[in-house]
Amino acid sequence: MLDSLINRGFEVLALHHAEAILTHDMPEALTEIENVLINIELPLEELVRGGGGEGQLTQRIRHSLTEFGWIKHNFKIQKIVDGEEKESVSHEIDHIKRFPSGIFALEIEWNNKDPFFDRDLENFKRLHADGVISIGGIITRGSSLQNSMRENIAAFARNRGIKGLGDLNDYYSPTVRQRTNIKRAVSTAGSFEEGWARSFVSDKFGEATTHWRKLEDRVHRGVGNPCPLLLIGIPDSVLRI
Repeated sequence: MLDSLINRGFEVLALHHAEAILTHDMPEALTEIENVLINIELPLEELVRGGGGEGQLTQRIRHSLTEFGWIKHNFKIQKIVDGEEKESVSHEIDHIKRFPSGIFALEIEWNNKDPFFDRDLENFKRLHADGVISIGGIITRGSSLQNSMRENIAAFARNRGIKGLGDLNDYYSPTVRQRTNIKRAVSTAGSFEEGWARSFVSDKFGEATTHWRKLEDRVHRGVGNPCPLLLIGIPDSVLRI
């Protein structure tokens, strides 16, 4: 399942019978996700310019999913007793697609605060329990991408001749706080390139953001159980320095 993505370094984890559901009931979903992700690229300069939040890579993935008919949807679940509404809960999902055998709900968590994983997984759990969705999926930064971030940012600085704060103005404008942190990191690292990379990654892509290890920790603790889940981690092989 998703062998071409795995061969490219993507992490793929299917839980709670998700593989059987996808392979036998929703093979089109696998084909579409594979087509969207297999050739994605992330120029390192784009990563630096974009910093945190929803970057251009996420926007490109969203656009490609939309072309395949994966749309944003707000599920509203109402509890009605004797014709009177007693409770109403809504769950907004960034991408859903209805297949003949059921609904696949998919979220992209490129660089949010990691509690967003709890929100997504609990949403999937509730929607699955109510018979609304058949499977939930999350796409996030893979472990190889997260672990190599500092090294790649430092390499970018060396390749582009970034040797001081003034050189960063071509890519982004550090705040006063960021400048202070960069100077502190540089004094410790011994070079501007290494110090800036350390500060930049800590500030924009730190441990408390959404990445594979944080997601894996949650599902292994049972968050989202028993909803069938497909989790995908984007690898460092997508980077273009």
